[in-house]
Amino acid sequence: MEGSFISSSEQRVAVVTGANKGIGLEICRQLASNGVIVILTARNEKRGAAAVDALREFGLSDVVFHQLDVRGPSSAARLADFVRDKFGKLDILVNNAAILGVMTVDIGGPEPAPIQEAVASEKFASMSAAERLEWLNQRITETYVEGEDCLRTNYGGTKNVTEALLPLLLASSNARVVNVSSSMGLLQLFSGEELKQEFNDIDKLSLERVDELSELFLEDFKNGQLNHRGWPVEKGPSAYIVSKALINAYTRVLAKKHTALRINCVNPGHVDTDGSFHTGELTVAEGARGPVTLALAPRGGPTGAYFDRTEEASFV
Repeated sequence: MEGSFISSSEQRVAVVTGANKGIGLEICRQLASNGVIVILTARNEKRGAAAVDALREFGLSDVVFHQLDVRGPSSAARLADFVRDKFGKLDILVNNAAILGVMTVDIGGPEPAPIQEAVASEKFASMSAAERLEWLNQRITETYVEGEDCLRTNYGGTKNVTEALLPLLLASSNARVVNVSSSMGLLQLFSGEELKQEFNDIDKLSLERVDELSELFLEDFKNGQLNHRGWPVEKGPSAYIVSKALINAYTRVLAKKHTALRINCVNPGHVDTDGSFHTGELTVAEGARGPVTLALAPRGGPTGAYFDRTEEASFV
């Protein structure tokens, strides 16, 4: 379902990852509503194609699906070939694909219902956002397998896709890269001062070192030594927090290297989606506002910055 487009050189072209539902799908809708040609990507072809059909029912015809597994460099390369052949450039990249990196556990009875069923229950719907979050935190756990998958998907996937599409972004006269991050990626959640300083020292940080920090976390996680170096362990899933901190660091280093591009990261807020088990208080439209604002910002503006929704904020 790749479709064909006749686009003018002035018409912007965007790629959005993890876009078959939730914030990603809403980002596609808002971009397409603003006259942008959108390449909606997802790992599952059936769900991705259905998402495009749903947008076209709203009259948004300039949306096309392309299958993408962000963890696979070859999959990212195929996407780059498609964009190059169809458009010759890329103006907007929104790296949205991410996983929480946890597994759910059932508590509260000899035969408790699966967590998905509990989330859909009338009792869950009556809870406040804070109550839902507390309820969820009691029912999730994190193992090394989930943690590794989280880093390979969130940070590794962002890097795979960005590197594959970088030549096409550089071919644009006003390219934007928007990396969807989280308030959970802020360095205040780290207890190790040396780690915080290293993540925050943009003058010394390199792409190679960001990769090394990713592997160092996984090594410490595997060996049960997260506390030794001061990785985050008390404020949520460690791997998810670190994956978002790595994305923030990667954003800053890449922006420093490619000054012609506007490369920023953004916390969309706590959004009511499947990924948050519907514990968020914001709608997907509200959550998409920050990424879309950065993607459509006028020429110039900040780069290498972190935004809390639509306001620039501190990485710490």
